[in-house]
Amino acid sequence: MSEQSFFITVLTVELMIPYSHSLKEKRREIQGLRDRIRQRFNASVAEVGYRDKWQRSIIAVCLVGNDKRRLEQDTTRIRTLCEEAVNVEISSVHQDWL
Repeated sequence: MSEQSFFITVLTVELMIPYSHSLKEKRREIQGLRDRIRQRFNASVAEVGYRDKWQRSIIAVCLVGNDKRRLEQDTTRIRTLCEEAVNVEISSVHQDWL
């Protein structure tokens, strides 16, 4: 069996949802963003922080692949997708390679 290399990256995005007035509104916005990321990039996405806050959230996006350049391009596109979300503002973005 030949040795194969692969890369794993985790993008952590802290979000503000300023127009949310309830957890239900917040979850609707986050769910829509999570679904778009999953469909376009075949990524694993989870809300990992501020789950009980109405106007804040942290999502983690995990991508796995054998082409590091492609993963870097995809994470840039994911950041852009988050920036283009209408009712969501980015507070911070952090990327880790595993």
